[in-house]
Amino acid sequence: MNKTRQQELTRWLRQQRAWGGRWLRLATLAGLLSALVIIAQAWLLAFLLQALIVEQRPRGDLLLPFGCLLLCFALRALLNYGREMAGFRAGQAIRRALRQQVLDRLSALGPAWIRGKPAGSWATLLLEQVEEMQDYYARYLPQMTLAALIPLCILLTLFPLNWAAGLILLATAPLIPLFMALVGMGAADANRRNFIALARLSGDFLDRLRGRETLRLFHRAEAETVAIAQSTTDFRQRTMDVLRLAFLSSAVLEFFASLAIAVVAVYFGFSYLGELHFGAYGQGVTLFAGFIALILAPEFFQPLRDLGAFYHAKAQAVGGAEALERFMRESPQPVETGGCAEPDADAAITLVAEDLVALSADKQPLCGPLSFTLAAGERVALVGQSGAGKTVLMNVLLGFLPYEGSLRVNGTELREMSRSAWQQQIAWLGQNPQLPADRLYDNIVMGSAQDEAKLARLLADCGIDEFLPRLAQGIATRTGDEGAGLSVGQAQRIVLARTLYKPARLLLLDEPAASLDSHSEQHVMRALEKASRQQTTLMITHQLDRLAHWDAIWVMQEGRLVQQGSWQTLASAPGPFSQMVSHRQQEID
Repeated sequence: MNKTRQQELTRWLRQQRAWGGRWLRLATLAGLLSALVIIAQAWLLAFLLQALIVEQRPRGDLLLPFGCLLLCFALRALLNYGREMAGFRAGQAIRRALRQQVLDRLSALGPAWIRGKPAGSWATLLLEQVEEMQDYYARYLPQMTLAALIPLCILLTLFPLNWAAGLILLATAPLIPLFMALVGMGAADANRRNFIALARLSGDFLDRLRGRETLRLFHRAEAETVAIAQSTTDFRQRTMDVLRLAFLSSAVLEFFASLAIAVVAVYFGFSYLGELHFGAYGQGVTLFAGFIALILAPEFFQPLRDLGAFYHAKAQAVGGAEALERFMRESPQPVETGGCAEPDADAAITLVAEDLVALSADKQPLCGPLSFTLAAGERVALVGQSGAGKTVLMNVLLGFLPYEGSLRVNGTELREMSRSAWQQQIAWLGQNPQLPADRLYDNIVMGSAQDEAKLARLLADCGIDEFLPRLAQGIATRTGDEGAGLSVGQAQRIVLARTLYKPARLLLLDEPAASLDSHSEQHVMRALEKASRQQTTLMITHQLDRLAHWDAIWVMQEGRLVQQGSWQTLASAPGPFSQMVSHRQQEID
């Protein structure tokens, strides 16, 4: 990563601090007050040592300074606690805002765009890479201000007492940030490479974990295990590169800090021996000045030490910000859904398309032009070869892809409608069942109004009551991660019940019986046959033998609707549909 890119990412990171500005200011203020308490502590300690050793004052006369010193210890602890809490709250607020921005963008772009990257990569972006920014905002940013203010306060305390000690500290302080910056440039680049390796490993591992049965069937499990091992080794090596640079930066800081403190100690030692006669404005070097200088010298470098300790947090944040900033900058702007029109909650859905061209999120044509009418209450099956554009059309209807031309819902243009209100009218069922909730019951109801009679009817219609008694806790059974413990057919029946439980007026089905066993397929198709007669329905399917009684069949080929009509009409006429029926019959024979 070149220097210009690092500067761009650093500016982007600082722009995000507005989300936690109040907490960041509190953290900085608490750190500054803690520094002032440290100076007061040093002054009191030096005063007590001067009074006890040089002036031989009785201890009884020093009770007030002793009490103030103890109070400073307690106050410093409270301020440090407040600073840590404020910093944590700042990082928490900013991380939450960043995740919300990413989730809002992903939600607006929709699943059609999200599928372009592995799920593991999105998980890394939302979890690990955002999480790595916590220390940058909680500690590094406040420390950037404190690293300038605290040494300045200490210099203002030391120069009136002894200009030589102040000058020694002032001369050595700039060397530390200089060498830290040189080391840090390499650390940011190492972190960036580390995050790329982590994202690749996460995506590969999750994809292979989900497809382990397929890999086993095709005898690829061993080869993919070797590939994962190689990715793991690469990630481990890059992590060690980051740690090596972190230790190097700490060593540079400690070397210069120790050198400066040693020079201050040597200066006062020779001054007390009478070998040096400068620095005290002609007054002579006092024990008080020596004590306070030696006490404050480590504290002078402590903010720089802390900044160095947190410098790796900046490197990590810059590495993580690259993917986030690129995503926010390069991802297409979401589908415009500025309309506020809402569909009539009571009227059946009618869809009319004229010269409809589906577009990708970056405005590239995907299929079309299409012209069709899906009448209220009509049941239409959409068929065609893979890649014909069926799912693209489905995503347009769901509101996930933009379009050109016209697509009217009960006379209102879809792009003029509120997308959230429109999607409330849709029930959708895909071919890959997802069970996000913890319990089986919650996966069906999913926040809808409770209707026990409707639920009981759906359990019977979808065939769930067939396997429900075999589950340990019945409908309250925990489904686990993505339906662990359930077969694909059982999970699809649960998702079907969820789809039909939702009150909707347009039913969109994307190969709902694909990859199911014959028993589950019968339950799913029987329930859909019944439900489709109660609302407008569009179903994508490759199972032609079940479409004889559907109202209409649309045939897509190369992004266009090439045939529309009933089963009897299309099967008897030459064309793509009759060819598909003939090919299907040959497969059966």
